[in-house]
Amino acid sequence: MKKSLFWVFGLMFVLFAPFSAYAETPAKIDAGDTAFILLSTALVMLMTPGLALFYGGMVRRKNVLGTIMQSFVAIAVVSIQWILFGYSLSFGPDMGGIIGSLDWIGLNGVGAEPNPDYAATIPHVAFMIYQAMFAVITPALISGAFAERMKFSAFLVFTVVWSTIVYDPVAHWVWGTGGWLKNMGVLDFAGGIVVHITSGISALAAALIIGKRKGYLHEAIYPHSLPMTVLGAGLLWFGWFGFNAGSALSSGALSATTFVATHISAVAATLIWVIIEWIHRGKPTMFGAATGSIAGLATITPASGFVGPMPALLIGLAAGAVCYIALNMKNRLGYDDSLDAFGVHGVGGILGTLAAGLFAQKLINPSGADGLFFGNPKLFMTQAIAIAVTAVYSFVVTVVVLKLIDKTIGLRIDDESEVVGLDISQHGESGYTM
Repeated sequence: MKKSLFWVFGLMFVLFAPFSAYAETPAKIDAGDTAFILLSTALVMLMTPGLALFYGGMVRRKNVLGTIMQSFVAIAVVSIQWILFGYSLSFGPDMGGIIGSLDWIGLNGVGAEPNPDYAATIPHVAFMIYQAMFAVITPALISGAFAERMKFSAFLVFTVVWSTIVYDPVAHWVWGTGGWLKNMGVLDFAGGIVVHITSGISALAAALIIGKRKGYLHEAIYPHSLPMTVLGAGLLWFGWFGFNAGSALSSGALSATTFVATHISAVAATLIWVIIEWIHRGKPTMFGAATGSIAGLATITPASGFVGPMPALLIGLAAGAVCYIALNMKNRLGYDDSLDAFGVHGVGGILGTLAAGLFAQKLINPSGADGLFFGNPKLFMTQAIAIAVTAVYSFVVTVVVLKLIDKTIGLRIDDESEVVGLDISQHGESGYTM
C-alpha cells in the first residue's frame, strides 16, 4: 500500500510539477529594460515642467505664474486620477473594445510582476508609472489654447473630467489590449493619436467655446520672456527622447532607431520653419525656431518607432511647413488659440499619424506594418479612420464638458480679473517684483 501511494504521488509530481513550476515562476524582469523605462519615465515627467516654461514665456508678464501653475498642477491632479482609476480605465481588462474595466482600481493587482500584454520584461508598476506621465502632459497641452483667461477652479474640474472621458477611453482604443482601434491595426507608437490629436482638437474646441482674449487682434499681445520659452522647448526636446524612444518599452535596437528618428524630425522641422519664416517675414526668429522644433517632435511621435532616418527627415520637413501655415491661418480664421496648441499638436498629430500610414516599415519594427509606400494602402486608410473618429469624439465631448462647467462654476475669469491677470486674480502672487 505504501509503495502504491509512493508511485502515485511520484507520478503526479512528474506529470504536474513542470506546469506548477511554470505557473509559479515569475516572468523574468530585465534589469536593463527596467532601468531604461524608469529613466524614460523621469524624462517624460520633466516634459510637463518644460511645457510650463514653454507656455509661461509666451504669455504676458501678469499671467506667467497662472499659466505655469496649470501645467504644474496637472502633474498632481492627473497622477492621482491615474492611480485611483485612470490606469484601469485605459489599460485594464477590456470591456467591449471601448474601455478598460475597474479591476485595477487603486492599482489593485498592479505590482512587480510583468504584464506580458504590455511589457514582458519590466515590472507592471513601471509600465503604469511610465504611462502616467503621458496622461499628465496631455491635458496640460490643452491649456495653451485658453491661456490668460480660464478660471483655475474650472481648469481643475476640466482636467479631471477630460482625462476620464476623453483621454482614458482613447488610450484604451489605441493601446489597450482588446481596444477596437488597436484590433483594426492602427499604428501610434508614442501618442500621435492618444496625446496630440486628442489634446490638439480639444484645444481648438476650447478656444472656440471660451472665446478670444480681451484686445485680441486689436492690441499688441507679445510673449514676455522668450528665453523662458526657449528653455522650455529645450526641456521638451530632451524629454521627448524618453517619450518616443521609451515607448519601445525595452533598451535595444528599436529604442535606438526611434531616438534617432525623433531627433532628425525635430532638426528638420526647426530648419525649414526658420527658412520659411525668413522668406515670408524677412527675418528668422527664435520664437519660430523653438515652435518649429516642437512641431517636428509632435509630428514624428506616432511614426517614430516605425520609420527609418530618411522618412523621419521628410516628416520633419513637412511638419515645419504645414504647422507654420496652420499657425498663420489662425488670425485669418479669427479664433484665439493663444499658444498654438491646435496648430502644433493637433495639426502635427494628424500629419504624423498619416505619415505612419505612408512610411511605416516592418523592416524597422516587425510588430508594426508596412505603409502605403511599401505596398500596403490599407494601413493609410486605417490611420485616416482613427484620426477622424478620435477628432470628432474629442471635439464633441470637450464642447459638452466645457459647456457644463460654464453652466455650473463658470469657465472664464471676469473682465476685471483678465485686466489684472491670472497671477494676482487667481493666485494672489506675482511672477516678478519689479
